[in-house]
Amino acid sequence: MAFPLHRMRRLRNHPWTRRAVRETRVGVEDLIEPLFVSEAIRDRKPIPSMPGCFQLSLDHLVEESRQSFELGIGAVMLFGIPAEKDARGSAGYSEQGIVPRAIRALKKEVPGLFVVADVCLCGYTDHGHCGVLEGERLLNDLTLELLARESTAYAEAGADMVAPSAMADGQVAAIREALDGAGFDDLPILSYAAKYASAFYGPFREAAESAPQFGDRATYQMDPANRREAMREVELDLDEGADMVMVKPALAYLDVLESVAEVSPVPVAAYNVSGEYSMVKAASERGWVDGTRIALEILTCIKRAGADVILTYHAKEVAKNLEEEGAGSRR
Repeated sequence: MAFPLHRMRRLRNHPWTRRAVRETRVGVEDLIEPLFVSEAIRDRKPIPSMPGCFQLSLDHLVEESRQSFELGIGAVMLFGIPAEKDARGSAGYSEQGIVPRAIRALKKEVPGLFVVADVCLCGYTDHGHCGVLEGERLLNDLTLELLARESTAYAEAGADMVAPSAMADGQVAAIREALDGAGFDDLPILSYAAKYASAFYGPFREAAESAPQFGDRATYQMDPANRREAMREVELDLDEGADMVMVKPALAYLDVLESVAEVSPVPVAAYNVSGEYSMVKAASERGWVDGTRIALEILTCIKRAGADVILTYHAKEVAKNLEEEGAGSRR
């Protein structure tokens, strides 16, 4: 029973039928917007490798987040840039650090906003690695203690969720124990469970001022060639109490994302990372592609592969596009 009885184009001929039979939909409710808040500036500072993104002062963070919230983006992820760094990343777990202050400001000024705090030390250490070092070796178990302190500081400031990204073995269990012990047993953990040692993070490291001062992160982040290892990482984090797991990056790892989504009993997030964003922006600025359409297509692919939640720097432009598309379909 094929052509001419069956004509696949019949349901593509009108915008209404195309929308009606669409199998995968991206909505603003699926998005988390990553934002960079800096202790060292009083305005907003453009990030050269990430057009349209900025390092933000506290005041500008509040304004930027309010705009996102008004567009329907209900959640943000915070990355802090301290004025001073040290070998142990102490600004990351200080109660008066930039992220706890940002959380308190957002909860006061944009009370309906869901605030996720990234938990890592790379942005706070003077060496740019994600934990405590002995020579050039990262000390996993000492790092766990500091990640637990950082998570508790963010919880006490009012964070709605913490998201450990350091890829330290046992980090979810250490954080869960610390949160529960401090009375935050209801606070969820979004684990960067399958985080690869990717070249796609380059622009982020400029934005967060977190590039390692020597070596790389291959001893704790995953080899991009490995998929089975990702499944083990996810399983371990689930056993340790993760409430949501993440695959990072997203676009070049859709196979991993699909595999994780097929077996995960908890929601799955995917991070549409800085390099993926910046490539779209660079091509769009040169007039080679329609950047907004490409962005929405990428997010749709990520959703189709199994992501329940997508972290993306495209959040605002996609939200505006969806708003305009919705208004057009109602006319």
